[in-house]
Order: sequence, then C-alpha cells, then structure tokens
Amino acid sequence: MKAISMFSGGLDSQLAVCLMQDQGIEVIGVTITTPFFGMSDTIQKAAEQLHIELHTLYCSEEYMDVLLEPVYGYGKHMNPCIDCHAFMQRKAYEFMQETGASFLISGEVLGQRPMSQTRSSLNAVDKLAGVNGLMLRPLSALLLPPTIPEEKGWVDRSRLLDINGRSRTRQIQLAEKYNLIDYPTPAGGCLLTQENFARRLRSYLENRSLIQADELTILRYGRQFYTREGNLILIGRNQAENMQLNQLAQPQDYLLKVTERPGPLGLLRPMNSDSASMKEIDFAARLTARYSDAKKEPSTRVMVKRAVGESSHIIEVKPMDEKSVPPSV
Repeated sequence: MKAISMFSGGLDSQLAVCLMQDQGIEVIGVTITTPFFGMSDTIQKAAEQLHIELHTLYCSEEYMDVLLEPVYGYGKHMNPCIDCHAFMQRKAYEFMQETGASFLISGEVLGQRPMSQTRSSLNAVDKLAGVNGLMLRPLSALLLPPTIPEEKGWVDRSRLLDINGRSRTRQIQLAEKYNLIDYPTPAGGCLLTQENFARRLRSYLENRSLIQADELTILRYGRQFYTREGNLILIGRNQAENMQLNQLAQPQDYLLKVTERPGPLGLLRPMNSDSASMKEIDFAARLTARYSDAKKEPSTRVMVKRAVGESSHIIEVKPMDEKSVPPSV
C-alpha cells in the first residue's frame, strides 16, 4: 500500500508520515513550488530523516488563477488559503494517480489555523479539490468523518489521533517518540501571508496588465518605487540584493549603476510596454544615484543598459534630493 504525503517538512507533516509508516504504508512526499512558497533545504532534510522519496511539482503558472481569482477569497493579506490548499491537494491527487498510490495524507490539524483548518474549511478544501474521500489527516482523523482508506481497512483508524487546536504539546511528545530532533519551529512559509510582500504584490498587480508568475519573485528584493507612469524601480539594499536583481532582470528591464562611486544596482521595469522614455530612465538614474556614495555630488555618471541585447551607455544626472524621492512600496 502506497500513500502520497503533501509534505511541508514541518513537524506535523513529518508525524503524519510516521503514523503511516507505523502501519506499514509506503509514503512518498510531494511538495508544491510557486514563487510564493515551495522547496527548501529544510523540506529535503526532513524527507531524508524519514527515508522517504520527495518529489517537487513546479506549478507557478497554474497557480496564478488561484492567486488572482480565489473562490473563497483572501485571508488577512493576499493569501487565498482555502483555494491554495485545494489546488495543492488536487496536484497531489494527480500525482497519486500517475504513480499508482492509493490515497493522500497531510499533517493538517483541526483548529490549528483559523482560515484553512477549521472543520468547514477542510470540508471546503476537499470539495474544491475533488479528491473523492481519499485525503486522510492522521493527526486529527478521529475528530473527522472516516475516509475511504479507513473504511476500506487500508489504515487502522484506531491507531490514528485526535489532536485539535494550536497547542503543540502532543506533537512534541510524538516527536520524542519518533526521535525527530531536527524540525522547524512553526512559521508561515508563504510570502502571501506577509504584510510587506502582500502590499508590494497588490501594487504590482495594479500597475501590470499581463503577468507571468516567475516575474513576481523579484518583489522579494530591494527598495521599490513606482513612477507617475506606473513603471517599477527597484534599488538593491546590499550586494546580495544587487546580485538577485541582476539575475531576475527580464529582457525589457533597464539596469542602472553609478560608475564613479560605490552604490546599488537599480532596475527599471516598464510595466506595460517594451521600453521606457528617456524621462523615466533619467528619473530612475537619479533615484539610483540617491542611494549611492555620490548622493551629495552635484552630478554623477550612471551606466544604463537593457538586461538583454543592448550595449550600455552613460548618462550624467543630478542625484535625487530627499524631498523628491517617491514613497516606497
């Protein structure tokens, strides 16, 4: 008997795997990756600790429909938790069918999260996902209606648990029993639940008409501003962010760098056209210079180039004064 685990690498998902392994069931882990959450070294290490296969499903573009038009709306920020859980469950279900596994498991605990793990929310997730009674939640199974794996005797229901609420006492006791030493503390791993990222994402969606999922990764980095025309300017805050901006730049983006003084990398992204006006480029250059060591100079030289295809050129600008800096996002 084989089951697919929706595997986050957290303690609850690890314990769900252990409970199934106790019953002689082979478990294969699946993690879903989008620009907002997904694969990490922590998840990989957790899978290795449990001696299970781990597969990553890359679902960035498919996830955009969930993000932009959630059936059950958003949580506190830009997190469509119920629709998101249903999407991940559906992708795991498709993987289950491809691999010949018999059912799904997750480490969800009834009452642990206010939006996505209430009784009504779990029912909504299962209905939206359409997994037909094949999702088993071993940590709270005794508080929920029997699933097909239990009814058919694939899993002994009496050996499942009735954990409820946000306390972690029983999970920590079980971790000791199963000798699970290296597990992460509870934390939101989804960027959509974070106020700062959600604010940036909303601004981006308001200014961009056509969006591809992978372009949103850049919203994690830098100081961010919008011009009056609605184009995005990002300014690296340190060398690591400068490198990230350079790597994530798209072909239509402009990269800007003060040539005569140390300073950040600037990136100008035309949001709804293939190019920016010279006025916009000049504005972005002045803003980039404002955060360089040339900020007090009467003028400085800034190198400007497209991320792909064009040779660089130099423009001379006056660094922007503090009063002229637009509000950051």
